[in-house]
Amino acid sequence: MPDSFGTTSDFVKQILYALQKRNQNNTVFSKGVTDSSITSSVLFLLGTNCKGKGFSPTPCLILTKRSLKVKQPGDLCCPGGSISSGPDSFLAKLLYLRGSPLIRWPYWSLWRKKRHKEARRLALLFATCLREGFEEMRLNPLGVKFLGPLPSQQLVMFRKVIYPMVCWNGRQKQFFPNREVERVVYIPLQNLLTPSNYARYRLHIATDHENRKNLDGKDFPCFVHEYQDEPEVLWGATFRITMVFLEIIFGFKPPDMDSLPVINGSLGEDYLTGSV
Repeated sequence: MPDSFGTTSDFVKQILYALQKRNQNNTVFSKGVTDSSITSSVLFLLGTNCKGKGFSPTPCLILTKRSLKVKQPGDLCCPGGSISSGPDSFLAKLLYLRGSPLIRWPYWSLWRKKRHKEARRLALLFATCLREGFEEMRLNPLGVKFLGPLPSQQLVMFRKVIYPMVCWNGRQKQFFPNREVERVVYIPLQNLLTPSNYARYRLHIATDHENRKNLDGKDFPCFVHEYQDEPEVLWGATFRITMVFLEIIFGFKPPDMDSLPVINGSLGEDYLTGSV
């Protein structure tokens, strides 16, 4: 691991401490968080670059690229999705058992004692994104280390609130995407901390969505990830979640958007529906 991040153990401890410090005096989960119609939970998954035959110890953000068969095709996203009340409530109870990632979290007993209601909501949301991570990419739910929750984010084009859960993947070296995922994407954190990798994403929107007029031609801050000589754009809610994480952990903020180069993009008619 690069010297700027220290050892893996020290880096993980840094994240654990910083997230708990940020959350200890803030309400993280509101009362209505269990409303499955408007709530989503995602894994902000960190780990090493496990792609291919080699193994790089470089710390990365692990995302999925959405396939053409689902909403928001082509977007880079954190694995996760909406609460499934029955299954996720059952899985949340399993997280109270010895050996689960939640039990291994150093602050779990404190949350259960001092923040009982929020602890129950945390367990439900964590169960949701672990289930989704298994379904989307066969992530081993017992192989992750839970590091804490991030502040929620409101989607722009959908009536959804996203609750991100930060985890470290220290074991699994290969993932198996399902039909919803085109591929798994690894972005080195060092690249995310490089100001020259940021740009303005100028959108043309072909859909008749009710928010189209407010978004068509608008610029959004974005991060440009180079993959096989083809740039991929991280923008929207996942971009905002990532920027919150970088600011909490590293004190990093992206450059002012007005100073950044423009990248043109478009959202097709199938952006809100996907294709079957």
